[in-house]
Amino acid sequence: MAKWDPGQYGRFGDQRLRPALDLLERVPHSDPRSIWDLGCGTGNVTQIICQRWPNATVVGMDSSAEMLAKAKSISNVTWIEGDISKWAPPEATDLIYSNATLHWLPEHHLLFPRLVRQLRAGGVLAVQMPRNGKASSHQAILAAVECGSWREALEPVVASMPMTEDPSSYYAWLNDLVGKLDIWETEYLHVLEGDNAVAEWTRGSVLKPFLDALAPDQRSEFFEEYAGRVNLVYPKQSDGRTLFPFRRLFLVAQR
Repeated sequence: MAKWDPGQYGRFGDQRLRPALDLLERVPHSDPRSIWDLGCGTGNVTQIICQRWPNATVVGMDSSAEMLAKAKSISNVTWIEGDISKWAPPEATDLIYSNATLHWLPEHHLLFPRLVRQLRAGGVLAVQMPRNGKASSHQAILAAVECGSWREALEPVVASMPMTEDPSSYYAWLNDLVGKLDIWETEYLHVLEGDNAVAEWTRGSVLKPFLDALAPDQRSEFFEEYAGRVNLVYPKQSDGRTLFPFRRLFLVAQR
């Protein structure tokens, strides 16, 4: 299981937090008794969930021990290390919230209906996932894979790259299972600080499995190859900042 780096992931914490909060604002349930935050990471959003619904029982679940080690400083939450693809709550729940996590899992045509079925009547599934696979930041990964001695080692990682389907697919899978279904996309224009900021952003997320699959010497070389390509596409603006358009898919389903 991959080890996530909370420090690297959190370098652009404000920008990564905004979609999570936008999703939270669209949850229609006024008084959930039980809440699961799937892919809770370091728990920064889980803490906000607790503040919004102080009377709820909240569980944060993540596959990364490193992320959970940071999260456990937050009280009033039960923290669980586990595999979301095999998850089922001990009893039906009122709110399943998942921010920037489920795109890492396969077979969404099975996963999302299964999650909806874990809800009580009136319960809500609220999900946000990146849908930026066609962007230059992600396509540059594929180009970098093809041009070096690391190609054979990285082709299996390419095959398992995270995937978010088109919105109509989620509608087809869920519409007959829920009373209300709201699906939308937003493209954020993130304004990033630092040198080669887009490469540093992806280093903490989609690029990480590629780096993990390589030996240290190849890892540095591959990152430099990728970073050089990305820097050409996302140059600094005149004020020294970098503009990074990023598309995300949102889904709120209520039984």
